Amino acid sequence: MGDTVRKGDVLLEVETDEGLAAIESALDGTLKEVLAEAGRTIPVGAPLAVIEAGATQPTIQATQDKPTPVTQMNVPAGKVVPILMPKAGQSMEEGVIVKWHAQAGAAISKGAILFEIETDKATMEVEAPDSGRLARIVVAEGASSPVLLPVAYLADNDADVDAFIAATGGGQAAATGATTASAPAAEKPVVETSAPATTTETGRVKASPAARKIAGERGVDLTTVARGSGPGGRILSTDIPAAGATKPAVAAAAPVAQGELPAGVVRKRMSGMRKAIARNLTLSKTTIPHWYITSRINAGAMMTLYKSQKAKVGCSVNDVIVMACAKAIMEFPAMHSRVDGETVLEFPGANIGVAVGMDDGLVVPVVMNAEQLTLAQLAVETKRLANQARAGKIENMGQGIFTISNLGMFGVDDFVAIINPPEAAILAVSAVREDVIVKDGAIKAGQTLNLTLSGDHRLIDGTLGAQFMARLKALLENPVQLIA
Repeated sequence: MGDTVRKGDVLLEVETDEGLAAIESALDGTLKEVLAEAGRTIPVGAPLAVIEAGATQPTIQATQDKPTPVTQMNVPAGKVVPILMPKAGQSMEEGVIVKWHAQAGAAISKGAILFEIETDKATMEVEAPDSGRLARIVVAEGASSPVLLPVAYLADNDADVDAFIAATGGGQAAATGATTASAPAAEKPVVETSAPATTTETGRVKASPAARKIAGERGVDLTTVARGSGPGGRILSTDIPAAGATKPAVAAAAPVAQGELPAGVVRKRMSGMRKAIARNLTLSKTTIPHWYITSRINAGAMMTLYKSQKAKVGCSVNDVIVMACAKAIMEFPAMHSRVDGETVLEFPGANIGVAVGMDDGLVVPVVMNAEQLTLAQLAVETKRLANQARAGKIENMGQGIFTISNLGMFGVDDFVAIINPPEAAILAVSAVREDVIVKDGAIKAGQTLNLTLSGDHRLIDGTLGAQFMARLKALLENPVQLIA
């Protein structure tokens, strides 16, 4: 950055499905900012760099079809920073603005909580990417936006924002009213009979964290809200009526005419979370060549260690397994890597996802750099992440390289799990069972545990997977070395 460029100079090369192409500078000037670093895949039309020339700041963009030199954009020299709807996870397609923490015209600091969003899996806070004046909010509270599109702009002058939007093709609608994604024209609406709010066994109304927050702000009693649109009747933020109002009852209607159904069969829409899970796991099974390997562990020593440490640090059996996995993962570079197109990304630490079951589905918060944590620290961190996930906030989502799915608490003898893309592998953990163990020709009673690894064959071959499982088995059957 800071280099002088001339019109026609080759600025960068891009690789498309048709080959490599050079992109030239559209004018003389100074390379002010690089917006897309080398090796990164970006969508068509996304800005690549900013060139400053006199009173203008053109933006170099990705082309729509074949890469060709771009034309100059007449954007004022005043700095304009688009605030984008983040893509929190591979399956996320859009988010809903739950709350803005600043008003238009306010000065904000980099890193400050700017707004909250509700995705198909959780509620999360979004920080300001830069310091400056919040010139314009283009997506209001309660409105949705596709990922990676502007929801607001930072700028000193409103005129700069107008020029920026005009030069970049408009982006989001300038109005601050609700923005919603339209359904396909061919899809027929599903009419459901109104019902009271759904409650848990303890009598608590089933509602998302965002719905509870908005209900509190609007003074709405959740017990007066009709059955929610989420799975199992769970109330979502979009189900909350205006302040002081109650959701009007919807009269019972005849079943939707979508083919003859047997008597008593009810057709329901999939929730946002179930749709995301369906997309993500279908992508996994159709694009990742899975292979599986199962290992039977003599779990006696592991259970002895767990019981001795539980009183000291409050750990779980799963914490011991996470710790062993973290140590084993770091001994095999491919195990802390993942495939990215035709390249491999090798991560410096064992970022391990821990699957957490919820009423709406499965979420996977990630323990970052698990290999650096003691068992006591790991016990605290996994509990914290699980509690945050159940409260609707999933931390470090999408940053994992390996996931652990544990169904042992349900007495499951054996199962296989689907890889959580774009990770390299997932470990299915079954129940610890009383079993007969044969050693040196002698039979004795003991405890065993079945572990099944699902690996991405593009990255992990059978030999490497077997070596990893052998190392994991050795650690769990002699777990004292984990805390030595």
